[in-house]
Amino acid sequence: MDTSLHTIAVVGLGTMGTGIAEVLARAGHEVVGVDVGAAAVRRAVAALEASTARAVERGRITGEERRATLARFRASGDLTTAAGADLVIEVVSESYEAKQRVFRELDAIVRPTAILATGTNALSVTRLAAESAHPERVLGMHFFHPAPAMKLVEVVSSVLTAPAAVEAVTALARELGKEPVAVGDRPGFVADGLLFGYLNQAAAMYESRYASREDIDAAMRLGCGLPMGPLALLDLIGVDTARTVLEAMHAASHDRLHAPSPILRQLSDAGLTGRKAGRGFYTYAAADTAEVVPDSLTPQPVAPQGMSRQVRSVGIAGSGTMASGIAEVFAKAGYEVVLAARSARKAEDARSRIAASLARSVDKGRITAEAGARTLARIVTADALDAFAEADLVLEAVAEDLEVKRELFAALDKVCRPGAVLATTTSSLPVVACARATARPQDVIGLHFFNPAPAMKLVEVVRTVLTSDDVHATGRAVIATLKKHPVDCTDRAGFIVNALLFPYLNNAVKMVGEHYASPDDIDAAMRLGGGYPMGPFELLDTVGLDVSLAIEKALHREFRDPGLAPAPLLEHLVAAGCLGRKTGRGFREYARR
Repeated sequence: MDTSLHTIAVVGLGTMGTGIAEVLARAGHEVVGVDVGAAAVRRAVAALEASTARAVERGRITGEERRATLARFRASGDLTTAAGADLVIEVVSESYEAKQRVFRELDAIVRPTAILATGTNALSVTRLAAESAHPERVLGMHFFHPAPAMKLVEVVSSVLTAPAAVEAVTALARELGKEPVAVGDRPGFVADGLLFGYLNQAAAMYESRYASREDIDAAMRLGCGLPMGPLALLDLIGVDTARTVLEAMHAASHDRLHAPSPILRQLSDAGLTGRKAGRGFYTYAAADTAEVVPDSLTPQPVAPQGMSRQVRSVGIAGSGTMASGIAEVFAKAGYEVVLAARSARKAEDARSRIAASLARSVDKGRITAEAGARTLARIVTADALDAFAEADLVLEAVAEDLEVKRELFAALDKVCRPGAVLATTTSSLPVVACARATARPQDVIGLHFFNPAPAMKLVEVVRTVLTSDDVHATGRAVIATLKKHPVDCTDRAGFIVNALLFPYLNNAVKMVGEHYASPDDIDAAMRLGGGYPMGPFELLDTVGLDVSLAIEKALHREFRDPGLAPAPLLEHLVAAGCLGRKTGRGFREYARR
């Protein structure tokens, strides 16, 4: 097998194929681009010319380098021009029939020693290889869109693939400045295997009318730091493409979480396939543009301010990181804050934590020393709930234990004035259970802040079936005064963010438990291929494996879906006391502080 990959053919000159051809040509390879459509050939040449011209304008390459790149690229409508290639990468439409036809034709054209790579992200590489006269030379080389910018390349080997082919393609990926991740052959591989399950759940969440498309997307951007919300990403990928990928994943896994949400079929069948069609989950100014325009589903302005209750003073129950962070947020916004803990010492420790946080903000130039002093002066501490007697809004941020919270709400019911709004910051427990511990469940709402509260913009506003309209309006109005972004959701486990985030994390753990990929490779795949700020195992170790397991169990209890059952490996690590950074060991080991 020839492992010196000088001349490379790219079959299929759509957006992805053209991007791959550009990456190869700019790296110094002779590239033959092949497409049966004359228009596609012309578009590829024009796209390469335009892209390299922009690179010159931005100072990324010189004019001479551009000329050399263009000289190394030849486009053709005849597959026989790939005859001299050392490597052929096919990027034709995502169907077995189309790809198998290309591989059969290539068998009669290229040298027996040439390597054949498929760019599929959903189909079985083994099945494609079995159709080839030389299955040992067939593997997957899955680039991510846009190919020139995205660093990840999944190198997919089947049981038939020769190690020399894998080594050659892996070396090529590194030469191109990419990060190759070696994976086995299963639909979706690593990145798409995790990504598309999450996208499918987001589509199902929207289809069930649990939350608006705007709130779902904002929640995942602001709550998880993702570059794009899931529904906007489905529109970018193509609703029809996502449906095809999920069909292939479900055929292999039989996991209900991979069964395409019916709305994906409905949109696909209607031709509403996303940006490329000008309409999908959102409506766009024109086909192939990113500009979203209002349509009949665009949310109308929220209820007038007059519907909400007046809030001047706020009580915070708790003394941990979340309680002190929320107290700081309210005090910065001008509210008078009472922070009550189980003891005076705990309350003062929380206030000291707030003082240190404000001092860091002053040092970094985010606020002035005077503003920091005024903020701290608005916070008083107490060691009894009686201090909340005159508060307009009281939030609890105590342990994530339902009985603890219910006892607290029963006590607040006795000490808080009539008309005060009572809120829980729970991330996974039923808000209505807290509300029913009081004689005024209509006054109870969920306000789920994210950690660290001073930095995170998202707050999930959780309304129960008993929450009154004016309390809901009050929750939204107050969050707006904090310069946070409120998203509406009803009272079910996980709300928006955790209901989408933790099944994704759980599926990543299952991949490791099944020895499909390592935590390092999965983390690299999701950071580089999905644009995630942290890989799933980095995030699990940071959140805490015990916390993650509790949320997984809550989701499984709520939805009774076998696919949501906690991964056995996660349960084993928690049972062993390996809880992540806080214990020095989780999926990785950490230096003890």
